[in-house]
Amino acid sequence: MPLNYFQFLTDNHVIKRIDTHVHAPQYPNVGIFGKSTLLDWLNKYTFPMEASMSSLPKARRVYTRCVRRMLANGTTTAAYFATRDVDATNLLADLCHTMGQRAFIGRVCMDHMAPDYYIDESPEKAIADTRATIEHIRSLDSDFELVSPILTPRFAPSCTGEMMKRLAELHRETQLPLQTHIDENKGEIELVKRLFPDSKSYADVYDTCGLLTDKMILAHAIHLTEEEADLVAERKAKVAHCPCSNSALTSGVARVRWLLEKGIQVGLGTDMSGGYSPSILEAARQAKLVSNHLVVPGGQLEAATEEERAKAVLSVDEVLYLATRGGAQVVGLADKIGAFEVGMQWDAQLISLGTVPEEVALDDSGADGNVDLFGWETWEERIAKWVFNGDDRNTKKVWVQGRLVHERT
Repeated sequence: MPLNYFQFLTDNHVIKRIDTHVHAPQYPNVGIFGKSTLLDWLNKYTFPMEASMSSLPKARRVYTRCVRRMLANGTTTAAYFATRDVDATNLLADLCHTMGQRAFIGRVCMDHMAPDYYIDESPEKAIADTRATIEHIRSLDSDFELVSPILTPRFAPSCTGEMMKRLAELHRETQLPLQTHIDENKGEIELVKRLFPDSKSYADVYDTCGLLTDKMILAHAIHLTEEEADLVAERKAKVAHCPCSNSALTSGVARVRWLLEKGIQVGLGTDMSGGYSPSILEAARQAKLVSNHLVVPGGQLEAATEEERAKAVLSVDEVLYLATRGGAQVVGLADKIGAFEVGMQWDAQLISLGTVPEEVALDDSGADGNVDLFGWETWEERIAKWVFNGDDRNTKKVWVQGRLVHERT
């Protein structure tokens, strides 16, 4: 990645962030995961909360706060999983359109291994409901310039092969993007093997059904095998790296450097509510930190050579790249957003990093933010301080398509 890209960002205190994987209806559960691992957590916390969004007053309350909180944290673009309820999914699209956040809205499809109260009755009904959401979003934004549908099979265990094949047909017809989960948890992977015994791997399940294309966003990809990674790269599918969620649910650590070297494009996702924060900045700092703990070919990092460390550990610049240009690549908008170049759209946030005065008052609480600059830091050091200490208080203004959508007074 070019150094002048980050020099521009730091000189202007302007940066944009893209969330490639987030579950809007799970927002009330942020920070609540207890001792659960993925499959238990879905049944205890996730499915009941998502199903309750069929109450539109509740959905409006949750979605409004979710979108507002993400904008306040500088997220200009988000790829959302909604719920299986058409009206609630359409409401999320309405709110993103009204509030000005660039968004991909996915009605969740699931016709297998889900609670009776929260399951599609058939693949045919799921496709019909998905089409209804597509047409609703088209009525808001005919060219899908700000808000776009995204086809969303939840993940292989909750979808029959017939459902996934129908969604693949719809994808070929509409050329809409796709999103799902893959290889997040070892128990989930074993479940996929039992459910699809004729498939070579989790990735092969999606590929056989026609879903593994260059418009597919695969969340997590922690436990991809060499063969799966090669297949994902060949199909040009993308990966949403969700380090906060991966740690919270004890799922593991994705090998981002390895994925990138395979030629797989990677962005960052908050994965609320598996993830505990609506901030992509938090995801960036966690992406940096968890990469420090990856086992590399020579063993644990403390025993590795400098070259081996470089194969795993991500730099501050690299995680910011994943949060910006990397995210734009993952959502298929690299020609429009993710960088500051002639002809690109003005999706951006203005960052303020205050300097500690020469004479600090005894009652100075530092209320304007958690980043303390003393004036002698280099630009790279200022950015590092912001990445590891910054929060929404530093985000003063946010624009999407040139429209001011958030301002902190």
